[in-house]
Amino acid sequence: MSVRTLIADHSELALIGLRTVFAGVPRIEVVGEARDAIELQALLLREKPDVVLLDHTAEGFGAKVIREGLKRSKRTRFISITPDPSAMALTSAIRAGVTSYIKKDCGIDEIIDAVLDTADGRKFFCGKILETLRRASFDVEQLLTQTLSCAPVTLSARECEVIALIAEGLSYTRIADRLHLSAHTVTTHRRNIMQKLGVNSTAAVVMYAVKNGLASPNKFLFDASEA
Repeated sequence: MSVRTLIADHSELALIGLRTVFAGVPRIEVVGEARDAIELQALLLREKPDVVLLDHTAEGFGAKVIREGLKRSKRTRFISITPDPSAMALTSAIRAGVTSYIKKDCGIDEIIDAVLDTADGRKFFCGKILETLRRASFDVEQLLTQTLSCAPVTLSARECEVIALIAEGLSYTRIADRLHLSAHTVTTHRRNIMQKLGVNSTAAVVMYAVKNGLASPNKFLFDASEA
């Protein structure tokens, strides 16, 4: 049985490249190409593909589009194929419902394997993606085995305040003083935040703060290879 595959990307070059890769694979049938979110949702309703291969870091193809796509076609599995993603971008995609994740510079065989394995009900993560998660101190095994939902990560206003102050480098005592809370309450907030984000390090919390505008990236000197 052929794997009905939909490709979604802003880049014409990327679409042509993937189309060419799959043209030589008898089991993979490309049933459509989407250049924006509206076209993607329409194709999902019409084609009900087995697999969608998309660059979720491109404008308009974010986590919300993945969640909406899964509502329109519940049997469809999503694969993200992006340039170098940050660890937060990775976890955002996984939590939105992405089954597999590969990079655009992966080999042709690896891209094909990702589509076939995902269609067969398995998760496929290239080694470079797993290494990015490990370098950011994410619990990879927990992240890939936990039950994920299509719901976005929801943080309270207080948790966002705590994240912002953690990103500023304040100690728990100083955060407690600033927010008029006990140190124990701040520690509890931090634990809940890390559970919601699926991270186990302060560095990952800081990355989330920068990514979501809770802290200015100008305050930090991140090595681009670690992002």
